[in-house]
Amino acid sequence: MKRHLMTHLLRWRDNLRRKPLILRGVRQTGKSYLLEAFGQEFFRKYYVINFEKEAWARALFEGDLDPRYIINELRFALKADINITQDLVIFDEIQACPRALTSLKYFCEDLPELALCCAGSLLGLHLNESSYPVGKVDMMHLHPMTFSEFLTGIGDDYAAEYFNNITLHSKISEPMHQQLWERLKHYFVTGGLPEIINFFSEDPIDLYRTTKNVRHKQEELINAYYADIAKHAGKVNAMHIDRTWRAVPNQLFANQDSSTGRFRFKGIIPNVERYSQLVNVIDWLTSAELINKIPIIGSVQLPLGVYSKENIFKVFMFDIGILGSMGALAPQTLLDYKFGTYKGYFAENFVAQQLAVKNYKKIYSWQEDRSEIEFLLDHEGEIIPIEVKSGAVVHAKSLRKYIDKYHPKKSIIFSGNNMQVNPRLNIYHFPLYLAEKAMELLFPQ
Repeated sequence: MKRHLMTHLLRWRDNLRRKPLILRGVRQTGKSYLLEAFGQEFFRKYYVINFEKEAWARALFEGDLDPRYIINELRFALKADINITQDLVIFDEIQACPRALTSLKYFCEDLPELALCCAGSLLGLHLNESSYPVGKVDMMHLHPMTFSEFLTGIGDDYAAEYFNNITLHSKISEPMHQQLWERLKHYFVTGGLPEIINFFSEDPIDLYRTTKNVRHKQEELINAYYADIAKHAGKVNAMHIDRTWRAVPNQLFANQDSSTGRFRFKGIIPNVERYSQLVNVIDWLTSAELINKIPIIGSVQLPLGVYSKENIFKVFMFDIGILGSMGALAPQTLLDYKFGTYKGYFAENFVAQQLAVKNYKKIYSWQEDRSEIEFLLDHEGEIIPIEVKSGAVVHAKSLRKYIDKYHPKKSIIFSGNNMQVNPRLNIYHFPLYLAEKAMELLFPQ
């Protein structure tokens, strides 16, 4: 499947000052597949060393970490003539071998001509001071597939090309708007995990059967995530992490107001009612990238982080397809777009997921005097308020209050409506499916 990150990988390959690359991301986002596709298409040959599967590879790093020694040993073990100037070496699941992480420092210093890429899940839990080669690696992040990547992934090349060519001055035709909106509902079911999207693309005609099978596959992946929690967190802590992760969709679906509320700590784990008792669990889920944590602020001044409190935040699921599956929301309900107030939470989770791909350092939410703006972005010192509506009804009372108080130069509303601009107020109305693209349209480079 085509991924936007391939362009960044090519830039890395051609950078004369490149360092060993670490590709981070939650499990099942397609890191290994992407790196192998990169190696197959843009190098003479590529070689994969998987530290989870291959005990001999872990043993190799127990001794000398000299890069040339390691490459010679790999040549022998793989029975391959690794060319250090023309080939790609991939260290997969590198979190399983801390000494391999440490060795990246020496690959950077002593063998810079080798193209070395590393992939790992749960790296946020494993990158510590003893193993992380500070300043000696390049970092990239692979998130679940965006909506535009989904369009390409299911073979809707016309819609994908149309989407990619949209500009701030485009007039999206009503038929095209409806087609993209229909695809958005499909994405609400599948989410952005490549295996799920590939599963969906095999039979996109019989939606009832396909989406039912998609849910089954998502349940398998959820069980795999639970297994990861049990493997890496210890027995007691794993139970707390498991219950907290399950609480995310429960809390999102339980709220019955117009917007996602702050995450509540009471009732998740017996006798645990305060953030201080759950902070390690929340940090674990955040580091494992299974949740998106959005701080809530009550005053909008730079730097925004100064006005946030550690224990007041929203929590969204890292992938909207996993959210729907964990919440036992039937695919047909999503396709019919008849799920009551849940639509608001799905729309917000979708926008949070698409914004995360753009690697904004911090995303915030604003709540003050019963008014709320779902997301605030700091773009080079300019704060952009983003209001999210799940359908075509857009009152935007909170946004008007925000504008009156803080006078932003630009404001965004995502909704079910077509794209339009209010030149007097500088309010930009984007359809929900443009969440990943809106900031690029407003601030072209």
